[in-house]
Order: sequence, then C-alpha cells, then structure tokens
Amino acid sequence: MSLRFTKMHGAGNDFAVIESRNGALALDPATIRAMADRHTGIGFDQLLSVEPARDGVSAFYYGIWNADGSPSGQCGNGVRCVAAWLQRAGLLAIGDTVQIESPSGPVAVRVVDAQRVTVDMGEPVFEPARIPFDAAHVAERYALEVDGQSLQIGAVSMGNPHAVIVVDDLHAPLLERLGPAVTGHVRFPQGVNTGFVQKLSPTHVRLRVHERGSGWTLACGTGACAAMAVLRHRGEVAAQVRIDLPGGTLEIDWAGPGERLWMTGPASFVYEGEWLRACSISQRGSHSV
Repeated sequence: MSLRFTKMHGAGNDFAVIESRNGALALDPATIRAMADRHTGIGFDQLLSVEPARDGVSAFYYGIWNADGSPSGQCGNGVRCVAAWLQRAGLLAIGDTVQIESPSGPVAVRVVDAQRVTVDMGEPVFEPARIPFDAAHVAERYALEVDGQSLQIGAVSMGNPHAVIVVDDLHAPLLERLGPAVTGHVRFPQGVNTGFVQKLSPTHVRLRVHERGSGWTLACGTGACAAMAVLRHRGEVAAQVRIDLPGGTLEIDWAGPGERLWMTGPASFVYEGEWLRACSISQRGSHSV
C-alpha cells in the first residue's frame, strides 16, 4: 500500500498534507513517527489531513498530528497550508473566505494569493481552566518554578496551550534547557507550546517556539498569535504586529478583548511524494518522490 502526500511549509514550519476526503485518516502513532523522521522518512513538524467536515457547516475538516504521533488541536501555519492546498486543488478560490473545521473548532480562511493566506484564529482564551493551566485566576503574569528558578510567563490558548516568556536574547544558551522544561511542566496538564519573545518595538517582535510533540520549530503560527495576545493583553504592543520567526515573518492583527485575532502569512509547496506503507516499521519506513 502507498499513501500520497504533499510536502508544504509555512515560514519554515513544515508539513505532510494527506488528502482523505473519502473518510477520516487512520494512522497509528508509530507510523506517524516513522513518516516524520527526517533521516529515513518524509520529515515534518506536523502531519495534516484534509477530510470531510464533521460539524455539518464547514467546507472541510483538517486533522493535525505532531511529529511524535500525538494529536494537536490547532496549527496556525498548518491551516494556511491546508487552505493553499485546497486552492491549488480547485476547491477554494482566491479571495473567497470559507470556514474550515479544526480539532479545536472552526476557523475562517481567505487565500490572498497562491502563496499567502489570512486566517481568523478566533479570540484568545486567557481563563486558566480552558488553556488548561493550573492557576486560580486570570493574570497578566504568572510565576512558574522551573529548575530552581522563577520565570514570569503569560498563558493563553489559541486552540492549543501556550506559555509566553519575554527575554532579552533569543540566542541565550539557557533557552535550550528552559524550552523543554516549560513545555513539560506539571502545571500544564496537556503540555504547552513555549514561546520566547523579544520585543523590538510596539509593532515588531521576534519569537522562538518549543512545541509540545515536535520540539524547536522554525515557525509556530499559534505561537505567534499567542505572543501577540499576551503582549497586547498587557498593553505592550499595538493592534498590528510583525512577528519574525527563524523561518519567516507573520503578521498578527488583534484589536483586543472581545475581538477576533487574524494571522496572515505564507504557505509554500515543496514537492509531491508517495509513502510506501508496506515497509516495516522496524525499517522506519520509506518514501519515493
């Protein structure tokens, strides 16, 4: 058996997109891990599926799995790639706004051009129980004990949980240890995506993200939205912010509480391929392109 896929990326955050419009995609975590292997597999941060809508309202549904095989609730760079994939397949016209269902609920997308997509990411969620995060009440900053030191973090959900930490130097060696430590912190019962943000001006920041289930990535769309939301909630940035990530730049627009947050960024095609599912898992899989 074989499985066709499209390799794509959004600002360096890379994906294998699989069409499954005849029904839900069923792959076990071990197979997804084998496919994600960057030496013997396809190599990707997340696997995305394009499936029939489940809510009876949206145009399509997309599934999301991390490189370790675990499911994810939302992926900002991923939904842009799904929208671009649909446009190239003739299922979505440039300029049209349509609703696509994610594991965390529906999002609206608009293909600006063949490689640029705007996404309505919804309203940021700051209530700790809904993130989820172990805290008694909403706060702009929380103290988090990590490896014997106290960090000041912001916490928010953009369809998946995020911790946002303001730093002076994104290349500080300490971050290599803090990223995984915060991502697996016990106060985040489902794990958390950890974003380190450096403020350059009220309209320009830089960001690195350590993602649960995938590790350090070149870009994280929901992470960029989370960084903007936390800083905007504190009154530290304007309503429109440019966010530079290692793999590229995203534009985030959010007027503030009660309003929906919008993200605009690239979606690029890399190649089409075929995963040979008949290969044994012990061989970590194989693919042809």
